[in-house]
Amino acid sequence: MAQRHHADLKTPLPGWTGHADPFGLAREYAPAPGIARARIGTPPILSLLALEAALTAFDGVDLTRVRAKSLSLTGFFLRCADELLTSLGFTSVTPADPGRRGSQVTLRHPHARGLVAALAEHGVIADMRAPDLLRFGVNALYTSHRDLPTAALHLRDITRGAAYDPAPPSAGPVT
Repeated sequence: MAQRHHADLKTPLPGWTGHADPFGLAREYAPAPGIARARIGTPPILSLLALEAALTAFDGVDLTRVRAKSLSLTGFFLRCADELLTSLGFTSVTPADPGRRGSQVTLRHPHARGLVAALAEHGVIADMRAPDLLRFGVNALYTSHRDLPTAALHLRDITRGAAYDPAPPSAGPVT
């Protein structure tokens, strides 16, 4: 939410953690300043423990090195896709310019939905965005350069062999 709207925010479920003084025990509710007023309750402790444990993966990690590896991985996957998949009707949506690229690669293909499902059967996890985008997340902390040609080769082989459901999902009844 844009900061200019924070002061006017009225939540349908004002919670004690969104109070300006949550431990003050005032009779009337006074919203906290800024976006903090949108908090509606106590964060679930088990979720916080899982988050805390997950964040320890970053202890001592130099994020500039993580970003450098991410760019290396995504650049490499783009080259794999160009070499192995372009002739099969795939086009990249991901910017080639590293300065404009995040840690994912998106490819366009008319049978994206069926291809993503078939890839999962081979242990390659991707997601899709309708109508025709396959998205591959690249986590520099645990994705290796070896993983990427493996994914591209599976995608090539599945596409060549038409080993996927080519039908788009039903859009429901036509009215």
